[in-house]
Amino acid sequence: MHGSLPSTTEGWRARARSFADRRLAPIAEAVDRDDALPPTIRAELAEGGFFGLGLPPNWGGSGGDTRATVAVLEELAVQSPAVAVLLAVHLSVSAAPVLKWGSDDQRERFVRPMAQGRLLGAFALTEPSVGSDAARLSARYRAEGTGFVLNGAKMFITNGGSADVVLLFATRDPQEGHRGITAFMIPKGTPGFSVAQHLDKLGLRGSETTELVLEEVRLGPEHRVGPEGSGFRVAMEALVGGRVGIAACALGVARGAFEEMQLHAGARPEDWKRSCVARAFTHLSAARALVDVAAERKDAGASYENEASCAKLFASKAAVEIASRGLDVAGRAELRAWSRPERLFRDARVFPIVEGTTEIQELILGRSLVRDPSEPRAG
Repeated sequence: MHGSLPSTTEGWRARARSFADRRLAPIAEAVDRDDALPPTIRAELAEGGFFGLGLPPNWGGSGGDTRATVAVLEELAVQSPAVAVLLAVHLSVSAAPVLKWGSDDQRERFVRPMAQGRLLGAFALTEPSVGSDAARLSARYRAEGTGFVLNGAKMFITNGGSADVVLLFATRDPQEGHRGITAFMIPKGTPGFSVAQHLDKLGLRGSETTELVLEEVRLGPEHRVGPEGSGFRVAMEALVGGRVGIAACALGVARGAFEEMQLHAGARPEDWKRSCVARAFTHLSAARALVDVAAERKDAGASYENEASCAKLFASKAAVEIASRGLDVAGRAELRAWSRPERLFRDARVFPIVEGTTEIQELILGRSLVRDPSEPRAG
């Protein structure tokens, strides 16, 4: 389908950069204006082997590790954050959790066609009234016969309208907190499962964001991912991996903004512009180092929760800072709607919010680094 695949991180980076420069850069403005990707993009990503990146060949994947994945996401995001985020969500928080927690039948039914680009995945945790506190889900399920019936709504779901399969989380009883949450894989077209609305956004236009509704959605036991009550753990583990991918997307936006800043500063060099470029280069370098450390620890099988939060937190801030100062350096001419510096500024501003807000990353890190003395210590 996609010929020989790269065997190294730099090989994957070169493949993604070529695709981004050739295919994504020319359409970036149109994607932003129309808030839609060309319908052929999915097939082209599949042809390049990108949909199977980080997934094992024995389940249809393209191989490659986290370092290769973040390199690809960065390169795609330089030209089209919408495409990068589509791929990041598909890989990190949809296919990867089913690969780990699913049965062999589920891997065959879902992971293999996802890795081959025949199915697009989404991840549905957030609800209209529940954002960062995932243990407070109100979407509910009940057991009926050997299967389950789901009701509720999910909000701000990336890929939600186009996804062929959605990894979705519901609770047996809100009073049970995180212990009552279970994960389900729901195929598109399941009766009672529908898209309520497509959301118009400030940035990441072209990355589809939707509200999903469940009305008496009936699923067989083969759609449950992991044991009953394990859904919260499935979601939290997926989100840690997802933060590394989203941090790579933010890094790509930061790099795109830096390149624009450098270009405009060079057109009319002044010392204050040189200072802006110097600060931006420092932020960009630090963000890349944090993303690399998180990816390396994940690949090594080491704990990487703190590193993932650091990478996501700092890369998001770097993207906003560099894109904002980039507008100053570019000047009034680039404040016009849909110019590249203006697009990058709007795109950057989304990253401190998605995949765990800045405040949530600070909370995760703070609780990890400063323990309550009243809590029992391990060992």
